[in-house]
Amino acid sequence: MPKKIILTIALLFAFSNNALAQFGFSHEVGVIVGPVAFQSDYGERYNFATNAGNTGYGIGLIHYLNFSYRAECNCYTPETYFNDHFKLRSELSYNKTDLQHFGRWVDPDRTSLFANQLRGMRGSTSVTNIGMQLEYFPLSIRDFSSTIGAWAPFISLGGQFSFYDPEAYSTLGPLNTPISTPIKYYNATTNQGGTVWSIVGSVGTRYKLTELSDLMVDLRLQYYFSNWVDGLNPDPAVYVENRANDWNVWLNFGYIYYLQ
Repeated sequence: MPKKIILTIALLFAFSNNALAQFGFSHEVGVIVGPVAFQSDYGERYNFATNAGNTGYGIGLIHYLNFSYRAECNCYTPETYFNDHFKLRSELSYNKTDLQHFGRWVDPDRTSLFANQLRGMRGSTSVTNIGMQLEYFPLSIRDFSSTIGAWAPFISLGGQFSFYDPEAYSTLGPLNTPISTPIKYYNATTNQGGTVWSIVGSVGTRYKLTELSDLMVDLRLQYYFSNWVDGLNPDPAVYVENRANDWNVWLNFGYIYYLQ
């Protein structure tokens, strides 16, 4: 991602922290990391080898607005259901996945030109995300905050804006030739990056490690409003098995620190 975009994002985070602090909210910051299974036009749908093989990694920085606590006075805010059960999460994250075709169409016993072309296709995609999610905690946030060793399950929903950078190529030679490319992928590949909106939902839990820190794990699904994020997009009217937009599943492990 261009340096000017990173600088702009950092300035926006700093501005939002200073502005929102005046309203009496407290802040939490953290890091997340984990495997990302990218669901794309590479490989066979609903195939374990595809899901396991097209797996990359993700890392991120996260920030929370905690509505139940006021850092400047070391006191709780007036108790309402919203304050005690919701947090607003902002995120800057990055994920990268190497991609190829898996499944029955590339089994070793298949020796056709089509199978060889599929086996030769390779790709990758790198995605930088910025966005927000509203997290809902069914149990009391106040009770969790005061109990070391407690658990706090949650669900969340939000949106993100993403910068994606795909790469598609073949080990058999340049794409869009009869030797290297299956007919369904003719003029259906790109190495051009772009931007896209997505919906993000997750389910997870926190663990109260110390008075000022939590561990977190959550399982996220991110659905992009584009079928070009992976660099492939066969004609959906002809190849209906590839009509779905790209999406991924990310298992996050995180550490969160409470700012005082």
